Amino acid sequence: MTPEGISELISRVSLRDRTAFDALYASTSAKLFGVCWRILGNRTEAEDALQDIYVKIWNKADRFAVADTSPISWLVAIARNHCIDVLRARKPGPANLDEAVDVIEPSPDPEQSAVAMGEARRINDCLGQLEPARADAVRGAYLNGDSYEALASRHRVPLNTMRTWLRRSLMKLKECLEG
Repeated sequence: MTPEGISELISRVSLRDRTAFDALYASTSAKLFGVCWRILGNRTEAEDALQDIYVKIWNKADRFAVADTSPISWLVAIARNHCIDVLRARKPGPANLDEAVDVIEPSPDPEQSAVAMGEARRINDCLGQLEPARADAVRGAYLNGDSYEALASRHRVPLNTMRTWLRRSLMKLKECLEG
């Protein structure tokens, strides 16, 4: 069926024409089922999703804008979004204990630890070159997650001044770390 024909069917479905709905289903269900099966990877779930998708199409047909969108693209978008919602709603299955053998220890090895300590030392040295209040503000914002408002209040400066402090301090830190 042509895109114009499918657009016409969707328009008639928006008027609650059951014959048009049957024709739309017959013309597009194979394509939408393929989309569902590809995303969900399970035939039974894909069949269930397809039924839900056509309920959505029945209820949302009046939202289809003929001039703006390809009818197949619109139908596929509804199918895709529904299947993604189904995937998100899936509950994770029980963990397989045999797979735990292959889990790598997350702690760094000695070389990684040495590199990290060296980087931390460089950052602390560069922070030491800033004025104490500005270094404290940088630590608060980027290490403690303090808001700009909280930092401005703590240091008794206007909010825009705090933003300026942080921006300029970051530029100085960048210069220090690159130098």
